[in-house]
Amino acid sequence: MADENHEQSPETSSAQGDGQAGKNDKPEGKKPSRLKPILTAVIAILVIGGGLFWFFTRNEIETDDAFTAGRAVGIAPHVEGYVVALLVNDNEFVHKGQILAKIDPRDWQASRDRAAASLDAAKATAQASEMMHAVAMLEYPGALMQAQGRLAEARAQEFRAQTDYRRQHTVARAATSQQDMDYAQAALDAARAQVTAAQGSVQMAMPVQPNIHNTAIRVTQDEANVHGADAELVSADLNLGWTVLRAPCDGWISQRNIEQGNYVHKGQNVFSIVEPEVWVVANYKETQITRMKPGQKVDVRVDAYPGLKLRGHVDSLQKGTGATFSAFPPENATGNYVKIVQRVPVKIIIDEGLDPDQPLALGLSVEPVVHVDTQGHSDAPPPRTQAAAQDSQQANP
Repeated sequence: MADENHEQSPETSSAQGDGQAGKNDKPEGKKPSRLKPILTAVIAILVIGGGLFWFFTRNEIETDDAFTAGRAVGIAPHVEGYVVALLVNDNEFVHKGQILAKIDPRDWQASRDRAAASLDAAKATAQASEMMHAVAMLEYPGALMQAQGRLAEARAQEFRAQTDYRRQHTVARAATSQQDMDYAQAALDAARAQVTAAQGSVQMAMPVQPNIHNTAIRVTQDEANVHGADAELVSADLNLGWTVLRAPCDGWISQRNIEQGNYVHKGQNVFSIVEPEVWVVANYKETQITRMKPGQKVDVRVDAYPGLKLRGHVDSLQKGTGATFSAFPPENATGNYVKIVQRVPVKIIIDEGLDPDQPLALGLSVEPVVHVDTQGHSDAPPPRTQAAAQDSQQANP
């Protein structure tokens, strides 16, 4: 009996195995019903999370196509010559008026001395002309009066000769001689010639005012020469002064491409000075600027300094897309047209957050976030409000 109880037929074992398998298959059939609520909950959480994210970020417009920008002032000499002193190094902070380099001044000093000598000569000539004009104002009227006096004297001599001539021809023939008559005729002819000569002298002395005006014109001409020589001296002084290159503004030396002893030419770019003021140029898509206005607040993250958090405001939107101002703007009126979303450069002024120990270089990648829900225009601070930041940077270059 025991063996019968313990020993089971193959059919019985098979039936029991099928029954056990059926019991194992039953829970597996219920798994989809357990996953369905979980998936539903996950989808609901994602939908709610996405909705909350959209709600809290709907007024934040972000782009990664943004870079720091600023002013890089090119330094070029006004005169040419050899560099005899180079007083700055790469990336050195300089102040306005600081001497950067010196050009050999000897040639320009010689030019300045020649200009000074030319000015002295022109002044002497002008002074002589003024004196001649003063003399002419007395000389020409006196010459006219002298000519008129000689004319009167000649006419008196003519009257006397004419009287003698008539007397010789009216007296009796026995009371005179042919010789006296000939002398009277000669004296009359000479007197008439003297009158003619005196009349010519008077005529030559008549243009008194034109002669005086001519000397005045000469004075004006010489004074103009003095002004020209003075201008040449001023130019020579400028050229001599330009042999010393000074910084036109505060900033950092960049792109130094000269060494002491180099020969530099007029207009050659030898330095660039990067000014402390830095702003952001963000190239937003045209679909992102719909609600963007000047004055709206902006948060800026700098890739180079992750811990640096900058705050600023929208200064202005460029009146044209980047493609419009490119070297080769697209011509959409020809060929097949493919619509491409354009980008509009937006200038962002940094108001606060700059670290004087970490001055921003130009061209760094940044990620600005414009808060379009903030008030534009009225809340906008004055343009270029970086005075405090610049003072800090200059105090700690």
